[in-house]
Formats: sequence, structure tokens, C-alpha cells
Amino acid sequence: MRYNIAGIIVDMNVRFPRLRSQSKTYEYNGDRETNVKIHLTDRFFNERLAENPHLDYEMIEYIWMGSEFYNALIRFNGMLLHSSCVVYEGKAYLFSAPCGTGKSTHTQIWLKRFPGAYILNDDKPAIRITPDGVYAFGTPFSGKTSQNVNASVPIAGICILDRDTTNHIEPIDPDDALFNILNQTVRPPEEDSMDMLLTTLDKILRSVPVYRLYCNMDLEAAEVSYNGMNGGNK
Repeated sequence: MRYNIAGIIVDMNVRFPRLRSQSKTYEYNGDRETNVKIHLTDRFFNERLAENPHLDYEMIEYIWMGSEFYNALIRFNGMLLHSSCVVYEGKAYLFSAPCGTGKSTHTQIWLKRFPGAYILNDDKPAIRITPDGVYAFGTPFSGKTSQNVNASVPIAGICILDRDTTNHIEPIDPDDALFNILNQTVRPPEEDSMDMLLTTLDKILRSVPVYRLYCNMDLEAAEVSYNGMNGGNK
């Protein structure tokens, strides 16, 4: 079966219910050529299961299909950002941080505070440089949840989250943001792919403003992050 994921035509041999369900809205029956082929063999499944006995075949497929896709994405002016991406008024806002910091909790606050907001991808949105600018894309690979939408949305800002007792936000210089972003993406072992990733990331950071948000989990946190990235009051 072929899928259109982040504007890339992907041939995947999906076998198990979770990925089949989450990929349904990405199915593609058009005439474009296949860009990426990801077929996991029986041998691959058995090897991964031997290495990871706590997983089952369904989770192996979900995790490694996603990993293969995001590695391929690097060849298409794109990258994964481990983040929760919320969309409001036609703009995407990505909140990134190490696991357990509260990315998803923060974007859920946006859903409560701003009617009409929705989650584009709750854990692994794709970012691509397009002729129209830098866009976030939903993908069927959304971490522990099924929260993803097959859509592309221009990015208004990227926020690196830190917990604090009060809410405040500040812009980050692109050079200072580089290390934080690299820690939250796939870093390929191949030198040429790493070069492509660094080139793409540099272009993204020169085009999209990056912020550090210090926040608690009050509704005010959503207001502070929105206002800080839009220069106004909401």
C-alpha cells in the first residue's frame, strides 16, 4: 500500500492494526512515483523481537516503520522534531523537550484555552522546507497516542519547554537553539545524511523563530506562549 506522508509517497507493507488504523487517512492512490519504500521482513521482526522481548510485533512495526520514514525524510529537506505540535488559526506551534517535561500537557492547555485549536501530531511531527516556507506535517507516527492529522501547516514558532513556577518566554538565537533541537531529532549514522540534516536544520532555524518557554500548567501558560510568539495579547 502507498501513503502520502508529509508530501512524500511511501510504499509500506503495513501488517498490524495500530499502524494500519493510524495510516488510513494517509493512503494514496494517485499517479505520483514512489519516493520511499519501507518493507519490514519476517527476519527483521524476529531479530528486533529477540533484542526487545518487551515489545510485540505490532509495536515493532510501529516504531521501526516510523524510524525508517524519519531517516528517509532527511533526503527531502525535512526532519523529525520530537515535540507536540498544536495548530491554531492556521499556524503550527511546536513544543519540544525531553520526555516527561510536559509537551503534551502544554498543548492540551492550548486546546482548553483556544477554541478551534487541534493537535497536528502529539510526539513526532515532520518538518519540511517547501517552496512556500517551513511547514509542519502530521504523520501516522505519533508516539504513545493516536493524535495526528494528515495536514500541512506553516510553522509560527518552535518552543523549548522548561518547568517553572511562573510563566515567561524569551527568544533564542539560532546558534544557541541548535544543540537543543539536535537532541530532539533523529541523528543518522551516515556522514552524508548528517550533513544534509545539519544543512536543513540551519535553514529552518534561520527561517523559524525559536523560543524558550518557562511554564507551569495553568491556562496562563498557553496565553504567555501564544502572545510571546505573536507579539500581541489574546
